[in-house]
Amino acid sequence: MAIQDVSENAGSQPARGPVFFDRKELNLILRLYGQQVGAGERRDYAIDQFPDAVSFNIYRRTSEAPIYRIEKRPALARKQGAFAVFNQSGMILKRGRELGPVLNVLDKRRFDVL
Repeated sequence: MAIQDVSENAGSQPARGPVFFDRKELNLILRLYGQQVGAGERRDYAIDQFPDAVSFNIYRRTSEAPIYRIEKRPALARKQGAFAVFNQSGMILKRGRELGPVLNVLDKRRFDVL
């Protein structure tokens, strides 16, 4: 009788759990969002979760489409960077491996108007 290896999938990809923002990432996003709410620029947000990504959507008004979408897609971490900021039309404003520098594109826009 031969002993079978319990881990039949040893060479395949490990099972992954759901994708979500970790505590530090969510703190950075909510801090920026809170500043924008305090300035009266934003009024609502939503978090969408997909099998391979998660996005934080920022709305000017609840009834509108999101004006910005902050997305985390771990599959792109080594290639283009896991984090990206999209505008309302779906164009990528900034992409990177770390969330802080990617979020700067939204913070700078606030001060460019002044």
